[in-house]
Amino acid sequence: MDKIRVMLADDNLSLLRALTESLSRKSEIEVVSAVSDGAAILESVRERTPDVLIMDLIMPRKDGFMVLEELSHLEGAKKPKVIVLTGLGRDEFVIRALRLGASYYMVKPFDMKELVARIKAVIRRFQVAEAPEKELVFPGLTINISQYTVTYMGKPLEMPPREIELLYFLASHPGMVFTREQLLEQV
Repeated sequence: MDKIRVMLADDNLSLLRALTESLSRKSEIEVVSAVSDGAAILESVRERTPDVLIMDLIMPRKDGFMVLEELSHLEGAKKPKVIVLTGLGRDEFVIRALRLGASYYMVKPFDMKELVARIKAVIRRFQVAEAPEKELVFPGLTINISQYTVTYMGKPLEMPPREIELLYFLASHPGMVFTREQLLEQV
């Protein structure tokens, strides 16, 4: 798997440095850019095309809401998935950011392990959504991860999405054994 290309944006320079250092130590993440104002976000996104943008809402020149609005006009691969990481925790800010296209909303202070998990989750979520139809067929059992359906002996089974993902993952790796942690990371 390619590294997840991450861009960071926060006007708190010490936090920006700490995030850059911490995320750069993760083997699966590449920090492609770190900027400290909203206008620089848009310039850098066009140049570097990150997979994920982690940004604060309160920044000089353009605030995060303005940035989200402008990012909504980008197309496909040029449009990063956005994780808002901010001190603004009121419901109205969360709702507004999500409506403008943010994938996740985290309030400072935050846990670095949770941030890394959210980066991976947003990539997984969109990889599944953008992936071509994936279906595993066994005698009497069909698992379609694209449509989130499971059919057993010709009858559809009602299963929560997470259970379908787990079943698909396990069926994709026959004969392999996984720890709970490995399963949580994959599903």
